[in-house]
Amino acid sequence: MIKSILTIPKEVSHVTEALENAGFEAYLVGGCVRDMLINRKPKDWDVTTNATPEQIVSLFPNTFYENDYGTVGVVNEEEGIDPTLKVVEITPYRIEGKYSNNRHPDEVKWSNNILDDLDRRDFTVNAIAIRSKDGMNAIVDPHNGQQDLKDKLIKTVGNPHERFQEDGLRILRAVRIATDLDFIIDPETEKAITEEGHLLKNISAERVRDEFSKIISSDRPSFGIELCEKTHILQYFLPEVRDGIGCGQNQAHAFDVFTHLMKTLEHSAKKKYTFEVRLAALFHDIGKPATKKPSTKTDEPTFYGHDVVGARITEKILNRLKFPKKTIDMVVKLVRWHMFFSDTETITLSAVRRMIRNVGEENIWYLMDVRTCDRIGTGRPKESPYRLRVYHSMVEEAMRNPISVATLKINGARVIEITKIPPGPKIGQILLILLEEALDNADINTVEYLESRAIELAKLDEKELKLLGEKAKAKKEEVEEKEIGEIRSKHHVK
Repeated sequence: MIKSILTIPKEVSHVTEALENAGFEAYLVGGCVRDMLINRKPKDWDVTTNATPEQIVSLFPNTFYENDYGTVGVVNEEEGIDPTLKVVEITPYRIEGKYSNNRHPDEVKWSNNILDDLDRRDFTVNAIAIRSKDGMNAIVDPHNGQQDLKDKLIKTVGNPHERFQEDGLRILRAVRIATDLDFIIDPETEKAITEEGHLLKNISAERVRDEFSKIISSDRPSFGIELCEKTHILQYFLPEVRDGIGCGQNQAHAFDVFTHLMKTLEHSAKKKYTFEVRLAALFHDIGKPATKKPSTKTDEPTFYGHDVVGARITEKILNRLKFPKKTIDMVVKLVRWHMFFSDTETITLSAVRRMIRNVGEENIWYLMDVRTCDRIGTGRPKESPYRLRVYHSMVEEAMRNPISVATLKINGARVIEITKIPPGPKIGQILLILLEEALDNADINTVEYLESRAIELAKLDEKELKLLGEKAKAKKEEVEEKEIGEIRSKHHVK
């Protein structure tokens, strides 16, 4: 047993102290201990104890206990608390029976020995416990997890085949933890992952999705996907991605489809892009193997329609992994339209407006993010060449609020009603004049002022009103030109 001083949040120490004061043992265990020992902020907090679930519940005013494995959640409702401290989970020391379904133990028994609980855990780095008592933290580490943390090594507790046969999800979890922590996998454990990978077929899609999502959300998701391929487990949940291995492309690409997808995904993580953009980066060219054909004009292959086919494949994958509909819809749109900013030299502003309608204003900048990653994924050094900057500028131009009479708090029908002028050019001229005045002073854009001013303008003769209208139109065009100039200057385009 090693002595160490570690900082434990008061919301957690309150829980362990309550157990200790009631005569029980209380240890922090699992991922929170691992993270503390390598100076990472824990994502959640787990406590293990020799108290039974019923004894745990009796010690705390706000708990929930809804499972067959003894875990009691202690709820902290203090305002402004860190979300990771909202619930502290407490589980009795456990001895687990046989795992007949490769996921959950058939039987769970409570134990009075912390070592029994650590022996049942998945990896050595997760089989370390800390007991806080008398101002010191005593670390219990029967499987040398601290050394494996130092060596940056993921290794199972005991025989890796037995650990994976108990719970097949541990196979993918090993990859996820190695990816997340920037660790490597112990050779014996990695060999067992390859040999037992078929067990993933017994795991629910939701559980696989959760581990896969954590890989994608990490700082190096392409490493995780490549490790899944290296250990031959990618075939069990993303076989479509494997189809890109060895699928050569044209001269615009330095890599085969699989490597290109990995490079594109890698850049999305480097840029800290959203989860949905990362998924789209991984899947954007997934339709290429199915659409690859020899060109009738050149020696290079063609991939016509790979964006449409890729969108269908992406939707199939995300549905299979039980992703939420909102995520599926967004990612499928990004994959479907990712070619828009790369398949033509000249794109008109009206085409950009149509594209914005296709993907939605809320998604258009994410589409640009995918395009940025796609370019880097080809092996080109610049993520924002001149043409891509032009596209960014065009999107911003297309999305800016147009300078129009529609922004006024009066419309043509109301002007006709209050001035008694019949529909015609004079109504348009009055509205343009009101718009010019509002451009100079936004404070006058009120119903009361505009109606009063419209009545005044209606009294002018036709020639005078026309001159003021032409002046107002010129002012509007001047302001629009200035706005567009500022947008283009921001993106360094002409």
